[in-house]
Amino acid sequence: MSQISLLAQNSVVPEADKTITDTPPAVDHVRVSVLGYHDFSSTREIQEMVIRPSKFREQMQTIKDLGLNVITLQDFILWKQGKKSIPDKSILITIDDGWLSVYQDAYPVLKEFGYPFTVYLYTNYIDVGGRSMKSTMIKEMMKHGCTIGSHSVSHPRPSVFKKYQKQGEDEFNAFILNEFTKSKDLLEAKFSQEIITYVYPGGYHEPEMLEIADQVGYQHLFTVKPGKVTRATNNKLIPRYVILGEDQHDYIFERAITFSANAISESTHGLVLKKTTPHPVSPAPGTTTGDRLPSITADLSAVKNLDPSSLIMKVAGFGNVPASFDTATKTFTWKVNRPLRLEHCTTTVLWKTTDTSDYQPRMEWTFIIDKNAAYTPKIAP
Repeated sequence: MSQISLLAQNSVVPEADKTITDTPPAVDHVRVSVLGYHDFSSTREIQEMVIRPSKFREQMQTIKDLGLNVITLQDFILWKQGKKSIPDKSILITIDDGWLSVYQDAYPVLKEFGYPFTVYLYTNYIDVGGRSMKSTMIKEMMKHGCTIGSHSVSHPRPSVFKKYQKQGEDEFNAFILNEFTKSKDLLEAKFSQEIITYVYPGGYHEPEMLEIADQVGYQHLFTVKPGKVTRATNNKLIPRYVILGEDQHDYIFERAITFSANAISESTHGLVLKKTTPHPVSPAPGTTTGDRLPSITADLSAVKNLDPSSLIMKVAGFGNVPASFDTATKTFTWKVNRPLRLEHCTTTVLWKTTDTSDYQPRMEWTFIIDKNAAYTPKIAP
């Protein structure tokens, strides 16, 4: 099962409810998470933009376990246009740049799960050898659930855009027009697919880009700002959760696949709680505390070759917290500094050992807060 604590609102949706229809409802409360990936490797050093295929597969399995619906780019577009209905809590998978590892590592996993996906290509990185994909590989993937979109011609960095900005409005607009138009034209000619979507390289965008996008014919443009997409979301500034390879960034994927608002209330009956952890923790998983300001502790005394400098604690609603490590007891502790407001709290602890450069499998657990007990005044005997 998934490595995260599952919420009931993410539980498997009956097939009848997951049907995509051509009759949109009058009022649409659907939310979509767009996932953005880049490069994959089983051997190279993990970096922000490089993710282990094993982790990628685990994430795809989590999506399946949660019963989330992975939609095609075409379904996403038609839904945004109000022409098609899709299930709430849907996922759109995108992969940027055109690395060879997309074909070698990600594509087999996506094909195994039957998930559609979209690769955003910058045209200077097609058929150039090295770690870039060949056109034949892209065409093969397009026969098995892959669509493509534009990611510019040269994938310019923000500094390049700013250089042209300094040269004046005409030069800046001409540069943008070239990046937009040539990429679209080449992709359409080479792959025989209409290109109406674009991913801003590095997420960088300026108001001029939005206007030129209309001229060129891009209808949906994606950023790197995280957030859920609704039908009302600006089509030129669509958020994406960019999924990073390092373990300390796993919370991004968790947020992407968690749909709590506008669903059932966040209550204890909505949790599938893990009952054990590999090392003792407090409050213990699945237990209830009446303390809204508890000390959260992980006993890591049994971890061999622990590297204390690598320790990370993340608490839902707080992010990374300044937990302290007691070298004598080998406990990692953080005192919650503002009252817990939900009825459950999920904590994640990460660490490395001195004999490896990678983080060990994370330890995560959820405990329950009895808010009634927390608010009940104490009566003196």
